[in-house]
Amino acid sequence: MWHIQEHRNIEKTCRRLPKAIVKKYELWKDIVFRHGPEKLREFPGFHDEKLVGKRKGERSSRLGLQYRVIYRVELQATTILVLDVTPHNY
Repeated sequence: MWHIQEHRNIEKTCRRLPKAIVKKYELWKDIVFRHGPEKLREFPGFHDEKLVGKRKGERSSRLGLQYRVIYRVELQATTILVLDVTPHNY
């Protein structure tokens, strides 16, 4: 099992998000907790991908057309650090 560590602002952010996005985020956390982040690649709806540029070393998963969860994987401790749940800028 994996440990999911959320940034201190995630709870506050989730209170402002649409309920459907929060539900999908909870599903995302459940999948990662039970099976690890590599399992997300089996679900095309999450479109899990590594990021480049100033966010190099971090990953992104879709929670909807607009919202993404940004996270970093720390393999030596089997920890997922959720950095942000944010609307994607188009």
